[in-house]
Formats: sequence, C-alpha cells, structure tokens
Amino acid sequence: MEQHIPEVKSDAKLFDSVCRPVFFISAGLIVLVCIYGVGFSDHAAVAFSAIQKWLVTNFGWFYMASIAFFFGFVIYLAFSRFANIKLGPDDSEPDYSYVSWFSMLFSAGMGIGLLFFGVSEPLTHFAQPPSGTGGTAEAAGRAMEITFFHWGLQAWSVYIVVGLSLAYFSFRHGLPLSIRSALYPLIGERIYGPIGHAVDIFAVLGTMFGVATSLGLGVMQVNAGLSFLFDVEVSATVQIILIVFITAMATVSVVAGLDAGIRRLSELNLLLAVVMLAFILLAGPTATLLGALMQNIGGYLSSMVEMTFNLHAYQPIEWMGDWTLFYWAWWISWSPFVGMFIARISRGRTIREFIVGVLLVPAGFTFLWLSFFGNTALVMELADNGVSLVNTALEDSPTTLFMMLGQLPWPTLMSVVATLLIMTFFVTSSDSGSLVIDTITSGGNEEPPVWQRIFWAVTEGVVAAALLLAGGLSALQTASIISALPFACVMFLMCFGLHKGLRMEAFKRHYGQVVVPRVPQAPSPKHWQQRLRALIGGHRQQDVRDFIEKTVRPAMQAVSLQIDASQLQSRVEETGAMIKLIVDHGTNTEFKYEIRLREYGIPSVAFPKLPRRDQEKTYWRAEVHLNEQPQEYDVAGYTLEQLTGDLLAQFEMHMQWLHAKV
Repeated sequence: MEQHIPEVKSDAKLFDSVCRPVFFISAGLIVLVCIYGVGFSDHAAVAFSAIQKWLVTNFGWFYMASIAFFFGFVIYLAFSRFANIKLGPDDSEPDYSYVSWFSMLFSAGMGIGLLFFGVSEPLTHFAQPPSGTGGTAEAAGRAMEITFFHWGLQAWSVYIVVGLSLAYFSFRHGLPLSIRSALYPLIGERIYGPIGHAVDIFAVLGTMFGVATSLGLGVMQVNAGLSFLFDVEVSATVQIILIVFITAMATVSVVAGLDAGIRRLSELNLLLAVVMLAFILLAGPTATLLGALMQNIGGYLSSMVEMTFNLHAYQPIEWMGDWTLFYWAWWISWSPFVGMFIARISRGRTIREFIVGVLLVPAGFTFLWLSFFGNTALVMELADNGVSLVNTALEDSPTTLFMMLGQLPWPTLMSVVATLLIMTFFVTSSDSGSLVIDTITSGGNEEPPVWQRIFWAVTEGVVAAALLLAGGLSALQTASIISALPFACVMFLMCFGLHKGLRMEAFKRHYGQVVVPRVPQAPSPKHWQQRLRALIGGHRQQDVRDFIEKTVRPAMQAVSLQIDASQLQSRVEETGAMIKLIVDHGTNTEFKYEIRLREYGIPSVAFPKLPRRDQEKTYWRAEVHLNEQPQEYDVAGYTLEQLTGDLLAQFEMHMQWLHAKV
C-alpha cells in the first residue's frame, strides 16, 4: 500500500517529522543504557558479562540456526522463479554505477571490523584454537578457515534478508522504507500500529548498539595507531576525545547527505583499502599469499557445513561466545542498518543481481583482505623472527595491525594510511547508521530533517563512549548479542513476509498471462485514424494531455463513483505526468490502474514513407501501469467507452485473481 510522506513545513512543530512512539521509546531506552553504563560502570561490567554468558548458554543454538536459515533462504531466492523481479518498477534502472554501489556496500558493511580483527583474529585462533593444538602449520590453516567463516557468505546473507525485504516492499509496492513494511503481507494495515512500532524499535536498538560496537572497536584501534606513531597514551580518556572528534566529522558527513557525503567517503575508503591491500601483497611474501588465498577459500568451502552447525555441545567452551556467537549477533544487530542502507542504494536491480552482488563482491574483497593481512602475520609468526605478534594479539588486539606493519617497508607511512582508513570507516559507519536510524524513526521518510540526523549521529558517539566505560570490548560484545536476539525473531517474520509477497506477485502474473481479459479495441470509422497515429508515433504532448483531461479523468471518476456506491473504497490520484484509480479492499491486494505520460524518440527507420508533422523527433504515449508495473501498451486515442472497458477488464482480472488466490 502506497503511503505519502508529507513534507514538514517551516512552521511545523519540532517533532512533527518523527514517528513519536518509535522515536521517544528508542531514545529513552538508549539514554537509560548510557546512564547505567556511565554512572554504574563497575556494576555494568559485571552485569554485561553475566548476561553474555547466560545468552550464549541458552540461546547459542538459536543464533547458529538463524544464520544457517538466512543463508539457505537467500541462496534459494537467487535461483528461484522470483530471481528476475526488479526492486522497483519493471522499467526502473539502477541509481548507482557498479563501482559506487560496491564501494558503499563494502564501507557500510565491515570496514572497521576488518581492520580491527584482520590480523589479530587469525593469530588468536592460531595460538588458541577451539580444539586441537595451537602454534602449528595445521593450526594456521584452521585459523584462516575459522576467520573466513566468521566474515564470509553467512554474514552477508543476514544483510541480504533485511535489504532485499525493504527494497522489494518499498520500491516495488510503495510502502515506507522502514523495517515494519516487510511484515505487510503477514499483518496488513497493522504495521502502522503498535506491532509495527515495536518492530521498528527493535531495529533502532539493534542498529544503535551494533554500530556503537563498531565505533568502539574503531576508536580503540585509532588510539593504538596514534600510540604507535606518536606515543599517545592508550586510555579511556583519549578514546572519548577521539569519539567526540570523529563523531563531529560524521555529523558533517551525514548532514551533507547520501550522495555528497557518504558516497564520496565510501569511494575514498575503497581506494585507501585497495592501496593497503596492494602494499601488503607486494611487500609481503607475494607467492605465499596468493597460494594461501586459494587454500583458504577451498578450506572454508569444504568445512562450511561442519562449522555452520558445530556448537561444541559435547565440550562447551567460552570460545563460542567470544567469537562465533558474537559475530552472528553482531551481523544480526547490524542488519537493520546495513540492510536499509544497501536497500536505498539498490533500487532498480533484480533480486538475483542484488543477492549475487551483495553476497559475492564484498565477501570476495573480504577474503582477499583476510588472506593477505592474516597470512602475512602468520608467516611472520611461523618464521620466529623475534617479534611475537601472537602475544600482542592476545594482550592488545588493537595494536596488532601496527606491530605487523612495523615489520614491513615504510612502517610509518603505512601506519598513517591505516589510521586514516580506520577514521574514514568510522565516519561512514556512523553517518550511514545515523541516516538509517533517522529514516526508521521518521516512519520511512528518506529525507528527514537535518536536526534528526545530527541527533542520532551524536547519540551513536555517546553510546560508544558509554559502552567503552562500562567494560570495553566485553561490553561492546554483550550489547551486540543482547540487541540481536529480538531482531533475529523479526528477521524470520521478514523472510516469511517476503516469500509470501513474492508468491503473490508471481501468482498474479501467471494468472494474468493465462486469463488476459482485455477488451478488443475494434476501430470505429471515427477513431481508427487516431489509433493509427498513436501506433506510428504521432501524438504530441498536448494531444496526450488533452486525452487525459477529456477521456481518462472522466472515465476514472465515473468508475470511482460507482465503486464507492458499493462496499469498496476508491479514489483518483493525479500528478503532472500520472493519473490513477485506486480501489482499496482493506487488504494488501488493492487495485491500481494508472496512466503515465511517457516521451519517446521516433526511430529513424520507423515508417519512413509516412509524413511526420513538423518533422518532430519525439512522440508521447499514455501507458497503462497496474500496481506500478508497466503493461507495455498505449491507450492514447481510446474513446471514453473503450478506456472504461479496458479499465473494467483489468479490474475484472484483478477480482478473478483474488478469488483464485482465496
């Protein structure tokens, strides 16, 4: 169901632009967490640790099952009969080039985390594997398989579930760009009530704490980089100052908007990341790294099923909570943020293109990054050159990257590049998260007021600071795990809602192709010349506008009056280039018969012997769209009776489809 988001006028009240239940409840809960984390930091650290242990013990199986289901679901959709459906009208085109699209996907998805864990995680698994003996060549290979597993296809499948649902229901069916819209096939208009508010609140909390986790990790590593470069003290005070500084940069970026701020910073991120990647490949053991990449991918693919379902149930270990379950919860808590962000930048792409692009391209770059950085560190450690990177990884993870760069050429320059990259990732994560939360709390408004963007950007910095004070890395991990639990349940509903919506569309398309009850347009002596002129591209813009005024509007208004006399509700809506009749059944299966004015260029080889009036190079059509989908035929020149007949024939097909569906 299409919803119009009104523009906020200058004299409107401050909070008229927000969905008040979502905004105030979300903000209130976030403020309470911040007060607790800052005011009772010692108690909060103990409480967060206990909560994490309880969740891992009792719901670890649920997180693992959720990720397995989401991964299987997106693979199914990529090869299903729905794969060629566009995320938007059938004639829509992508808003961004592949380069810009991939840049924003990568920057929003995992940037800070790769820099934080890209070196330290393989070293940690190498020294302390979940099973077996550490410190061996076999342990090194297993460490890379585990790291690939945590950062690979399963993680991106979580983002796809949310992003695909939002893009499909928003761009193709006109629903608000908000998490609640994905549940429309399941609960209908109730998405605008308390259930929808609750879903969006879960999404806001998950996004806030997921992004705050990344920002906390990022600022810890920026502090480590400054310490390595300039001997700056590593402390909570320095990290809070860094949060304030970088959050200010993120606020400027988010005010600038998606194209002027986030897109350009994302492209800068990708450029800096490629520079670092190329440097590591050339400065490190190049042949070994390329061979390790192939072996790592093979090991990951061959052990994927075993790792997906292995909870170490017969030998419970804390390792699962610190690593695999933390990652799964982190991806789920990030999914409203990344999902909505990639939905916004993916309008016009097909479902298969969306899934393949989001699943393979960022994951492929991630595998390159992990192999080059992780294996370089492992080669150094196995060579036993006197520098113990493992001890650094176990005792001070944020510093590990800079310790490794210190063993390569140009250590100071590359450490500066790494620190700059972390900061730009911080900014893009913060401003992207702010934009997403702002959109959710505004009821799906894609252009909310600037003050709201500033509010949420600042709030993310405050939450990151509060979690650092409340227990550092442990508190950040616990916040992600807690916030992910309720939203994982919402994601299951989103999968069912998306599948139901796709089935309804496929069924309707198939049924329409079978029945096709359009009224034959028998040309009368008075009108066949007009129809011929339309076919050969002879209608001017004014001709079509006169047709809308004298034929289409009266026909739609007459049908609407007759429908309103029954038990159904209808209305006629019009803009400068579109007029449509909407019949509301009180469900998510409303009927929309729309006429759009479209301009086309006349092909130079089309009917070359027929004279063209004034040698015009363009012509206009009045094209029929049903529920925003083009029907590929022109009605300009129809009589009032013919157009009414076509409208009723399409409505009859719609009603037959409803009866067949029931």
